[in-house]
Formats: sequence, structure tokens, C-alpha cells
Amino acid sequence: MRDLALLPKAHLHLHFTGSMRVGTLVDLAEKYRVKLPGALTDGDPLHLPPTERGWFRFQRLYDAARKCVRSEDDMRRIVDEAAADDAAEGSGRLEIQVDPTSYAPFTGGITPAVEIVIDAARRASADHGIEVAVIVAASRMKHPLDARTLARLAARYAGDGVGDVIGFGLSNDERRGNTSGFARAFEIARRAGLAAVPHGGELLGPEHIDVVLRDLAPDRLGHGVRAAENERLLGEIVDRDIALEVCPASNVSLGVYHDAADVPLRRLTDAGARVALGADDPLLFGSRLLAQYETARTVHGFSDAELAGLARSSIRASRASSSTKEHLLGGVDAWLEGPDPGSDAGQGMFGGNMDESVTVV
Repeated sequence: MRDLALLPKAHLHLHFTGSMRVGTLVDLAEKYRVKLPGALTDGDPLHLPPTERGWFRFQRLYDAARKCVRSEDDMRRIVDEAAADDAAEGSGRLEIQVDPTSYAPFTGGITPAVEIVIDAARRASADHGIEVAVIVAASRMKHPLDARTLARLAARYAGDGVGDVIGFGLSNDERRGNTSGFARAFEIARRAGLAAVPHGGELLGPEHIDVVLRDLAPDRLGHGVRAAENERLLGEIVDRDIALEVCPASNVSLGVYHDAADVPLRRLTDAGARVALGADDPLLFGSRLLAQYETARTVHGFSDAELAGLARSSIRASRASSSTKEHLLGGVDAWLEGPDPGSDAGQGMFGGNMDESVTVV
């Protein structure tokens, strides 16, 4: 079997705080004398019930981790390490999601917080040979007017270059808030050319996905796995070419499915859905992007050709430049067509026999 770490891919569903290494969290907790819950440091993935009580525990753990991020240097470290970890796992493109309101108190406001992440993304891109872009996300737990403010902020930094803001999201417990109330924020983002990337279809099923599709007009849907429960809805997602950011480890940890085998990955891909695997919050769910591809291989029986198809879907669903997509897609072809990359010590992240003139951007 070919080495999945050498398969070029794009990572489209990764949250800022949740991307932290456990070691980094421990360092920051010691620095600020914060006592951490054992569930954040024991190395075991969460296994929570699919109830509001389960989500409350998840949110409490996430908030405990977020309280350890208290300076610009902390924020820069998180972005740098996320880029380094993704590059080591074969990612050529990372689109990291952040809600700047969480970090505004120690940066001087939401604008400086976003600017720090943008600058850190540009530096990390140069340092680690991976393109890093930014998604600004609002929270369902807050008023839709707050989301409009964030959408206008995201629009101010919209672009298609390295480090630019490329999308606008909506996260947190999808059972809370009125999804339709956030439609105006997504209109603001869409007018600025940003991708609409709300969460939906993990904790709630097809009826809620229908609302998200109708009112938020997503380009990509964070999770979306429960579209598999409704043939008509899944067909609409395929017809509209809405990519699904599927995060198997998250689905299991939050109790949506009992185990990885129950995640309907095969059902989604067989229906023609564009699936981009993501790690969501590896700090809490215990596995990064590479592990999601390994799950597709070992649990769902995806062949190397099918794994290459997942990688291509992630690249095409990204907001990377056409030149970056071309390089990465060429690398996927080389990974698949060449001999086992793991046996050739001279290969780069693309694997296979790429022309030496092709560089990672």
C-alpha cells in the first residue's frame, strides 16, 4: 500500500484552538498556571453521547483549552504548528477556521486578532511549504448581528492569496440558534467573493440540512454526513456540487455514530458527493488528517485509487489558486501511478516521479 502521508491533499475543516498539539496546550497551561481537565491531556479521544449534555462537556473542554491562548505569540505558535503538522501529513493546502472574538480581549479587538492569524498563516506557508488560508467563523451561540460584523470583517480581508480570508463559516451546536437568522451574514460574505462554509448535518439530520442549503447557500458543508439519510437531499447536494467536509473522528467522538464503520463515507462517495476529509478538532478527537485517510482505507476498504479520489475532491473543493490545484492534482496522479512512494527515499510530499521543475506552493 502506498504511503498516505505522501498523498497530496487539502485540509478544509480544522478549527484554530482545536488544532493544538497536546504538548503545546500543556506548555501554555503551565505558563498561565491553568489547571487542565484530564480529558485534554490523557491522549484518549472523546466518546460522548449525542445529547446536549454531551455537547456541553465537549464545549467545556474546548473552552478550557481556549483559556490557555492568551497572547499574540500563542496564536502564532498554533498556526505555525498546525501548518507544520499538516505539511508532514501531505497537505499542500490548509484552510484554518477561527472565530476572532475569542482572542480579541488580549489582542485589542477582533480586527487585530484576524490580522495576527493572517500574518501567521503567511509566515507558516513560507516556512513549511504549504499554502495556509483563513476562514472567519461566527458562532450559532451568539446573535446574528455579531455574525454580520464578522462577515464584514472577513470581507475586508477577502482574497485568493496565501494567508487571505477565503471563507465565512458558522460553527458550534447546530441545535442552537436560528439558522435562517444568519442568512444576511452569509449574503455579506458571498458578495465579497468568500466561500460559504457553515456547519450542518452532524448533530441534526436532513431537515436541518435543507434549511442550511436554502438559507445559507453553502459552497461547502461542514460535516453534512447525515445527508446520507435522505436520497433526495443527497442528490441535491451532488447536483449543486456542494462539497462535504467529512470528519469521521468527530462523528464518533460526539456520538453521532457508534464507531468509524458506521460513518456513511462509502454511501456519500458512491452517490457522487464531493467529500473532503477533515480532522475538525484533533486536540479533542485524538487524530489528525492522516488518520482520517487511514480510516477510509482500513475501516471502509477504500483502495488507493479511491483514496486518491478523496484527495482530488479536497483539492478541487479548496479555494486554492488554479496553479496550486494543478500542482497538487499532478502530485496525486504521480502518487497513484508511480511505485510505492514509501520505498523511494528521494520522494517529496507529492510522491511518484514528479518533474523536478514542479515546486510545492
